[in-house]
Amino acid sequence: MNGEYNVDEDPHRPPADAEPEPILSAIQALRSATSWAVDQYPNAGRVTGDGQTFLTRFELDHFSAYRKLNLYYPFSILADWQMANFLLTSRLSMRAISEFLSLKLTKTLPLSFWSAKELRSRAEMLPSGPAWRFRIVPTTTHPTKQPVHLYYRDSLDCIEALFNNPLFASEMDLSPYRFGTLCGVILSSDKTTITNMCGGRVAHPLLISLANIRMKTRNKASSHAFLLLALMPIPRFVHPTTRICSVLEARLFHQCLDIVLEPLKIAARIGKMMSDPAGNLHYCFTPLVSYIVDTPEAAMLACVRGQTSSVTLAKYDQFGNPNACETRTGALTMTQLQSLETDPAAVERYFAECERYRLSGVSHPFFRDWPLSCPSRFLTPEALHHWHRFFWDHELRWCIEALGAGELDFCFSVLPLVTGLRHFSHGVTKLKQVTGRTQRDAQRYIVVVLSGFPDTNVVAAIRALMDFRYLVQAPVISSVTRDRIAAALAKFHQHKQAILDHGLCRGPQTNAPLEHFNIPKLEMMHNVVPSVSNVGSILQWTADTTEHAHIEVVKNPAAMTNNMNYNAQICRTLDHDEKCRLFNIAISLSRQYKDMENELWSESPHRQTTNLFAVAQRLLEAAPGTIPRPLRVFVSGSTAFHLNREPSIRRVSINDAAQKFNIPDLRGAFGDYLNREGHFTRNFHVFGGPRRSPQDAPLPFNELRIWYKVRLQQKSYHDLSILGLAFTVHAHPPDQTWKYGHYSGALLNVDEAHAWPSSGLAGM
Repeated sequence: MNGEYNVDEDPHRPPADAEPEPILSAIQALRSATSWAVDQYPNAGRVTGDGQTFLTRFELDHFSAYRKLNLYYPFSILADWQMANFLLTSRLSMRAISEFLSLKLTKTLPLSFWSAKELRSRAEMLPSGPAWRFRIVPTTTHPTKQPVHLYYRDSLDCIEALFNNPLFASEMDLSPYRFGTLCGVILSSDKTTITNMCGGRVAHPLLISLANIRMKTRNKASSHAFLLLALMPIPRFVHPTTRICSVLEARLFHQCLDIVLEPLKIAARIGKMMSDPAGNLHYCFTPLVSYIVDTPEAAMLACVRGQTSSVTLAKYDQFGNPNACETRTGALTMTQLQSLETDPAAVERYFAECERYRLSGVSHPFFRDWPLSCPSRFLTPEALHHWHRFFWDHELRWCIEALGAGELDFCFSVLPLVTGLRHFSHGVTKLKQVTGRTQRDAQRYIVVVLSGFPDTNVVAAIRALMDFRYLVQAPVISSVTRDRIAAALAKFHQHKQAILDHGLCRGPQTNAPLEHFNIPKLEMMHNVVPSVSNVGSILQWTADTTEHAHIEVVKNPAAMTNNMNYNAQICRTLDHDEKCRLFNIAISLSRQYKDMENELWSESPHRQTTNLFAVAQRLLEAAPGTIPRPLRVFVSGSTAFHLNREPSIRRVSINDAAQKFNIPDLRGAFGDYLNREGHFTRNFHVFGGPRRSPQDAPLPFNELRIWYKVRLQQKSYHDLSILGLAFTVHAHPPDQTWKYGHYSGALLNVDEAHAWPSSGLAGM
């Protein structure tokens, strides 16, 4: 599982003389760089025999005999398959494909199909992934307006397909480090609109993924690490009371989850032999690690009512408490349900009796028979809905009340433009349909915008929440970071009274000042530290990935339908897309492509991140005289620099540059730098101190080339294999384009005794 959690003392730690298993080189590097402890579990994830690789399974297809003679069967040659793959995944309608194939130029191509119908029939002959199933879910006690149709796949087949996927061969952890499991299950569900402009049709997709796949790979949309497991029904019950209809819908949702997830529950109890990408056989268990949902759906899964915490026993009037309430465990919920005396079939009376425990009226929770699955653990905090949405719905409103909408928008509009970040030239108070990206961009400026507010306690409270939000998004969280997260939340509660004293917290409908912080998302923040201890870094359970996956697995296929019977057509389209993707993988493996990753993941529409470190290394290794000097790409410390080929000022004397940029000691600074860098010299130069060289110090050069901007790139501190995006730092003096200049803030490491990022801000 991702997000290793460091503990100093653990009674379950293996004995010191136990033989450790091989550990990943990345973890070794992290341990040596940070002196962190990594828990080892001997014999965990061991191989029990020989299984089947992806290619072996592919060759078990009914048409494998034909593919021994023709690898691309049922297509003739590679070009024929490439054309078919393009048409099948292009989102063109059947009519458009047939019209394209009827063109005279197209008919000159050596294709094996000449109509969309024939193309689809050949696509049906391709090897398939986990098969789709259909079931009518009975609702005899309380009828619905239409039959309840459930489209789903075998959940264990989906996990096995991910576990056996060759794309994840080098991106999967089989041996756990702390509270890890061999095949941890990740689920996600959320209602999403599938029609544009009209219709208002909604789907309720249930996604599944594997916790063993590393976070950096699983959270990439191009990895296809989240599979559509089921399309949950959205019924309309025939009952006069809206609240009881909601109870019946929640019951049906848990009933459908029982149907879909039953194979995983069995595997969690008795295990299942599965093959990894290398074809090694493992004895796997499948507990539920995380269920990624928003706040209302979390309450439904935990079987509690609205205005009730899904992970603790906190009620609405306790949401603003500075201390966390007692944990609401799955065992406690089951004990409360078993103590009820009313028959669940009598929904109204059963729902009324559930009031004393704040339960929702669901009598058979889906997690009741899933070993090691507890809502307080698998309902993990989620960045998009819990933190970024909290900022936009509450913190930003407090700032609007503090400064006024006009003043707040003005402060945002006059902030300097920062390359790579959104500039709110018209403010933020009138924005509509705000995305998570916009919410994150606004957070980067809010402390600076609010810094002029007279009461520093209000600023301290907002700053504490920003610190909390920043720390919890770390890809790896140690015990030190965990304590800082708790301290940041405690600091907010220490200063939050100032927000109420100024009347900044107001009701959304009445706009009247409130005297409390009864906000569900605020109470969920208490669950962050326990979740870090249970399931590691919270960043890996973000809904950003699953929300993007909805486009791929639901919205795009829905756009291909005839606006009738959406679910069945979505499943058929996904089946075709998956067949094409799996066939591409099989062909690539059979042809033994060397650069398999680029070939297989070429579906991603995004450009690859430029690796300035690799470019700088190639330039250093180039033969003398083959490249111009000085180098425009170079590495200093942990940062790569890239300068444009042509400077902003091609040639200027040192004295003119000193006068133009108002740097009177520029020549002396160059003299000190050369003395510091020269042979047989002592490092006596101190940045920012008095110059030792005179103002007329002789230099080996008299002219300069000057760049107004430089592109920088760094690697992730926690994983050096992850490249950060290159960003631009500006130092542009005032001119006709930039009346007041264009400058970017930067922190420079000027003390050789410290090195960023391992030393933090020391030495800056």
